[in-house]
Amino acid sequence: MKLFPIYLMVSALTVASPGPGVVMTLTNGLRYGARKALPGILGLAAGIVFIAAISTTGLGLFITKSPLAFTLFKFAGAAFLIYLGVRLWLAPPFQFGQVEAHDANWMRRFLEAFTLQFSNPKAIVFCLFVFPHFIEPEENYFLQFSILTSTYALLILVIHLVYAMIAARVRKRLSSPRGGKLLNAISGTAFIVFGVMLAFLQGSSSLIANTE
Repeated sequence: MKLFPIYLMVSALTVASPGPGVVMTLTNGLRYGARKALPGILGLAAGIVFIAAISTTGLGLFITKSPLAFTLFKFAGAAFLIYLGVRLWLAPPFQFGQVEAHDANWMRRFLEAFTLQFSNPKAIVFCLFVFPHFIEPEENYFLQFSILTSTYALLILVIHLVYAMIAARVRKRLSSPRGGKLLNAISGTAFIVFGVMLAFLQGSSSLIANTE
């Protein structure tokens, strides 16, 4: 795996750059603290492994080669992101001292983050159009896949945990009803913006050309 150092750098930059996953981690960190944001981070890591696995199958090839399939996949993801944003905008101001049981539920946050990756422009582009370029045909496929996906997942765990810890440190500054409303507005707007960006994502053929 001669390209692994490049893969590591590209992956770290991709994980650390702003996106729906980062917004979710920051929101969970602000709401519940770093420790309780961990389920969402694990969900993001599991989601990227699942998408990477799909990208190496016939389904992944079909999505990248079929303009119709890519468009449907893209708009479904965009709709989900916009839904998350609108839901936050319509939600009552978050009360930091009164975390509801269902909101703090471990499995709920894990599954929400896992599902989010299927509408995350960074995850889609990286797994479907960048990841395959680092697989060398002459070497053991399963070993390469395991190393690359586990590396990306580990980067998500480390980098997003740092984000959650930073967010947890500023929780008290947003502990008022006004702060809770501001958090909902900022997070909701970010999800809507990323949803619109995904909707206007260029076609699969253009993306492939840009990664070669």
